[in-house]
Amino acid sequence: MKRLILTSSLALGAAMLAAAAAYNLAYAHDSLTVAAPPKPPMGGRLLNRETAPLQPFAVPPADAALSQRIAAKGSPSADDQLLLRGAYLARAGDCVACHTSKGGAPFAGGLALASPLGAIYSTNITPDKEHGIGDWSYEDFARLMRTGVTRAGYTVYPAMPYPSYSRLSEEDMQALYAYFTKAVPPSAQANRANDIPWPLSMRWPLSIWRKLFAPTPTPYAAPAGGDQELARGAYLVEGLGHCGSCHTPRSTTLQEKSLRDDSSRLYLSGGQVVDGWSVPSLRNEHGGGIAGWSQADLVEFLRTGRNQFTASFGAMNDVVEHSMQYLSEADLNAISRYLLSLSPRNDAAPYRYDEVSATAAYEGRPQTPGAALYLDRCAACHRSNGTGYGKAFPALAGNPVLQTGDATSAIRIILQGGRQPATDSVKGGLVMAPYAQLLNDQQVAEVTSYIQTAWGNRGGTVSAADVAKIRKTAKPVEDRAP
Repeated sequence: MKRLILTSSLALGAAMLAAAAAYNLAYAHDSLTVAAPPKPPMGGRLLNRETAPLQPFAVPPADAALSQRIAAKGSPSADDQLLLRGAYLARAGDCVACHTSKGGAPFAGGLALASPLGAIYSTNITPDKEHGIGDWSYEDFARLMRTGVTRAGYTVYPAMPYPSYSRLSEEDMQALYAYFTKAVPPSAQANRANDIPWPLSMRWPLSIWRKLFAPTPTPYAAPAGGDQELARGAYLVEGLGHCGSCHTPRSTTLQEKSLRDDSSRLYLSGGQVVDGWSVPSLRNEHGGGIAGWSQADLVEFLRTGRNQFTASFGAMNDVVEHSMQYLSEADLNAISRYLLSLSPRNDAAPYRYDEVSATAAYEGRPQTPGAALYLDRCAACHRSNGTGYGKAFPALAGNPVLQTGDATSAIRIILQGGRQPATDSVKGGLVMAPYAQLLNDQQVAEVTSYIQTAWGNRGGTVSAADVAKIRKTAKPVEDRAP
């Protein structure tokens, strides 16, 4: 027992000596203390963007059934090569997105296209002889593509981007005609009458519009001695890709204010609302454009609908799923290089991350009702500091969509949810659930205003009235690609 007491006493004494030594060390001269490491910035501490370079990728066939049929024959003939080229060009033009209704046969038409005049329904462009273009000659086809005049002699609505298609080369036009008349399966689906009331439904004013605003059909000619990659990008963007149809502002008479880059810098400058979504600028500018993106960033966005800065939504999902993912790496690089060559139209300063709101949110001190709603409903995916989780949940801090005064897209995504595109290289399209049934107009306005102004974002605030207008047309997102 005495030995046990002695041992315990020795242990207690040692512990007291150790504590005293620690106390003395803690209050010793400054030269003997170790300073705590500096606290890293909020953005740097939580930043989780994926910036790994793109890996080489296999391009899915533009028309898998056609490719299989030709492969089964062995060595492809010249006619086979023409059909394959036509299939590729049809993807580059994203023809299937407009000329296919939900659940309908490819290229059989019937999709409603919204316009200020009313709904315009796309037509059947399969080789069906009664409802499609099966009995059209090449001249009939080329005339429509270049001038907007049908075989029957009337002018189509400019919902068909024939001002852009007028720049196609003769070789590409021949390939497209061959594909649509010889390779696409015919469909007997009847064309649907447009929902445009009389007298706006009269066709003769369209011929006047065409003569006033449509360009003289002239195939694109690359500048002599110019950069071939830039020229290829310009050809695809200004012509078959018809990017200006959505991304270039239109006049009150509905024509695009510019069909190619010029001194006005209006081409692809965005700013309007199309199908309920605010359209971003595709120019190399800050404040809503693509300044700060590398060529690889832009290629990745076109191919997958996501990159370290943002994710696609709305009609751009269709462009990625039905068109861009099928383009070659060379063409995607050409498009990206051309877009990055477009000079800025605005004088916005570069985005700079502001960690004040991030620090408050991270420490559980929301400063506004919108910040509290964000922490409760959004931070689990997009993080309290707004940087998201890699490319799965897009960053909101610095997101180009949140750098303009038009919050239409942000409000719509919150109300109806969003879906990332599913592609051959990124199989799963993650879905953001809609909040229309969970948040009222004032709450949506508060959280929208927060994400538009937090973390250094330069977007404006919105009101409950702004939300109420958009709520009228908001539809819950589908949980998978159509």
